[in-house]
Amino acid sequence: MAKTNSGRFFEDYAIGQVIEHAVPRTVSGGERALYHALYPARHALYSSDEFACVSGFSGSPIDDLIVFHIVFGKSVPDISLNAVANLGYAEVQWFMAVYPGDTLRSTSEVIGLKQNSSGKTGVVYVRTKGTNQRGETVLSFVRWVMVRKRDIDAPAPEVIVPSTASAVSVDDLVIPNGLSFSDYDFTQAGEPHRLGDYDIGEIIDHVDGVTIEEAEHMLATRLWQNTAKTHFDGTLRPDGKRLIYGGHVISMARSLSFNGLANVQMMVAINAGAHANPCFAGDTVRAWSEVLDKAPTSASGVGAMRLRLVAYKEGSAGDLRGEDGKYLAGVLLDLDYWALVPL
Repeated sequence: MAKTNSGRFFEDYAIGQVIEHAVPRTVSGGERALYHALYPARHALYSSDEFACVSGFSGSPIDDLIVFHIVFGKSVPDISLNAVANLGYAEVQWFMAVYPGDTLRSTSEVIGLKQNSSGKTGVVYVRTKGTNQRGETVLSFVRWVMVRKRDIDAPAPEVIVPSTASAVSVDDLVIPNGLSFSDYDFTQAGEPHRLGDYDIGEIIDHVDGVTIEEAEHMLATRLWQNTAKTHFDGTLRPDGKRLIYGGHVISMARSLSFNGLANVQMMVAINAGAHANPCFAGDTVRAWSEVLDKAPTSASGVGAMRLRLVAYKEGSAGDLRGEDGKYLAGVLLDLDYWALVPL
């Protein structure tokens, strides 16, 4: 009897299937230190206990994207071990802060299936939840991933593509308990810009770029215990390249956005996300943002800003789609998210 796990293939999924993912992960401060070494992450709320305490927390919480990567990574051996590519996200929402010492686990439910026209792959849609040691949901998201078939002659399932919200309503954003920016220190945060200093439609060029290195992206992916073969095994692609984990691009772009958005402290929702084109080692990632919306919240001194974050390897700030409506070849990531900013 085989003891090893070759992973699920497209025909192994069924609508309504619920999968409990191994292995629970207790988060430590080392997680943050390594994350900040891998990315140019500098947002004050995740760097300083003192800054976090003035903002109403008991200490600096774990970076929002660390939580996303851990919960996502738990799901990979069951959902995307045999993936060709992770395609997109919707209805991503953080529900509470995570601190060192918290233990996170993940569960996914299959909510959609669609075989591709080639008959060799299909798209699997799942809703994944991350919970802490008290059983509280800290994060929930929908994602869809292209997965290989084991047997191309296996019958195609009934096509079910789930309907997802185009955006999380500002009224549904969950503001962490106690958060207040009423005594916000703009000098310590690094920039003077408040919510009111940004205009809807404004485009911000984040200026800096980082060249992706093979060793760093594999170290990052291992940190999240993401075992997807395509990120490590160069024999899976005809070109012999390892595909960069999409979350690596997200974290890189978010960190680059500090230059111009230093006061965009906490991501609280992702409305939509697409990995427009693959990223490989040697690509230099740059980023720009567009202000889509902004609103006050019920928390003292706290506003919400909706942003489009675009990572690209070719082109310039503001470039996104061609005349045919398709993403330009140099665009890597198109991410629409809500974040919390001082008023």
